[in-house]
Amino acid sequence: MAINPKKLLNKKPSPEAVNVSMMSLIRKVHGMIDNPDIEKHRQSQDHVGALLGNVKAVTITPFAIEDMEAEWLCVDRVHMKKYVILYCHGGGYSTGSSVYARTLTTKLAESTSMDVLSFDYRLAPEHPYPAATEDAMKAWNYLMLLGYGARDIIIAGDSAGGNLALSLVLKLKEEKRLLPRGLVLLSPWTDLTSSGKSHETRKDLDPVLDEAYLKRMIQNYAAGEDLKNPLISPLFADFTGFPPTYIQAGDNEILLSDSVELHKKMVKENVSVKIDVYKRMWHVFQMSPLKTAYEAMEKCAEFIYDICR
Repeated sequence: MAINPKKLLNKKPSPEAVNVSMMSLIRKVHGMIDNPDIEKHRQSQDHVGALLGNVKAVTITPFAIEDMEAEWLCVDRVHMKKYVILYCHGGGYSTGSSVYARTLTTKLAESTSMDVLSFDYRLAPEHPYPAATEDAMKAWNYLMLLGYGARDIIIAGDSAGGNLALSLVLKLKEEKRLLPRGLVLLSPWTDLTSSGKSHETRKDLDPVLDEAYLKRMIQNYAAGEDLKNPLISPLFADFTGFPPTYIQAGDNEILLSDSVELHKKMVKENVSVKIDVYKRMWHVFQMSPLKTAYEAMEKCAEFIYDICR
């Protein structure tokens, strides 16, 4: 049987082959950022954020909340001012910044046409638990001073920032204060006891996280603490009365169980919650300049529009 060389040249690689190549690239890029020297790690992340988060359609305005650096991200067009998104960046509570988070916050500002407030909470190991939660509360109180009501605010976060978003709402609930309109969580880190099955089933797939990294981050942030404290591992919290919540996760990440189990627990406790698990995607895949990442952000926008009606 003769083989047509044109057909061979025109044959597209399978989605699985493309995904393997993409995850290999992500693993290499992440390997270039990851550094045992925590200051160098932080600097590398900021370089990535400054490079990939530079969007012409979004104006970034740095400012300070008392002694804490923060920034507003606003689309350069007529847009909704009634609601605002308070964004908590990821980075294992030891790295990350508003600059690094621009790979996400600019997409979020564009997709929702809402202003986004991103803030630089204090990082571990210099400032372990509960410094980040205290700083998140400072950002929340700042929005209150600006005249926003609790119901005008959507809290969002990725990875450790998803943990922080949950912890902030739990703290507000503990203090019997009004809760935000909703929560958007991207690959949230909800269980620092690492009890989820995906730590085993996805350990060879995840191109971003591994157990050694997680152990370092846990040691930095919560050494000597009870890891089942709901303000450290929100998975163990009581979510009764929580606002509507939307969760996204990648099917190939070791923290998949953190999202799936959170969803199950919220359903049991009568929270209006939805989860989307993206096939062949990895931890906080929304950072990547991929079509799927932009589509995922559009899904976040749809959820936010729905709860803001």
